[in-house]
Amino acid sequence: MKNRLRVLRAEKGWTQAELADRLGVSRQAVNALETEKHDPSLDLAYRIAAQFGAAVEDIFDNPHG
Repeated sequence: MKNRLRVLRAEKGWTQAELADRLGVSRQAVNALETEKHDPSLDLAYRIAAQFGAAVEDIFDNPHG
């Protein structure tokens, strides 16, 4: 799923490991999301959005329209 995660993380100055710690996931999970190899669960998408103070739709593109 297309997303703005890498850009938003860079704007905060966070490493993948720092974001992973904030989300309670592994650094590898953050990398998989950023490289669009894995789609987040709904719960994780909402936790990511909360970390950036944004709506889920502002971070992740809806592949279905």
